[in-house]
Amino acid sequence: MPTINKADIERALDAWADHLLQGWAARGSAQLGIVGIVSHGDILAQRLVKKLETAGCQAEYGAIDITLYRDDLDLRGKRPALRSSHLPFSTDDMHLVLVDDVLSTGRTARAALEVLWEYGRPARVEMHCLTDRGGRQLPIQPDYVAFDLTTASTDTVKVSLQELDGKEEIIY
Repeated sequence: MPTINKADIERALDAWADHLLQGWAARGSAQLGIVGIVSHGDILAQRLVKKLETAGCQAEYGAIDITLYRDDLDLRGKRPALRSSHLPFSTDDMHLVLVDDVLSTGRTARAALEVLWEYGRPARVEMHCLTDRGGRQLPIQPDYVAFDLTTASTDTVKVSLQELDGKEEIIY
């Protein structure tokens, strides 16, 4: 199985932050919010906000749990594990960057958009992801991808982040 290591992920996050800085600078004084999808997307979002702050760009940080907005709850056969959303700002008229670790069918992104609209009406929402494995079932495309992977629908993509998993790698 191919592996992307910690150094590759760190370089990708630096490039990702540079991309965000360029986009933010082009928009002038637009308020920027980086919102991660729990549980790996929010860790990536935290890291991106820190990198942006180091470069002099202020960005709001938030995290959303999409569990109750999933369209497959009845197919899972067990009670969902609920986690807290943390979005301490109104999304009204903000430029939001929705962050996740793996984009595949687009169903998680669809659920995340529903959650975001409960917090306000953003001026713009972009979808950014660490990996895109393809296999869309919905017309949702990322605005930014760090690693574009070619995988079969039966393959798995496992993202491990130090803060949650004690190691840093992507195995696919």
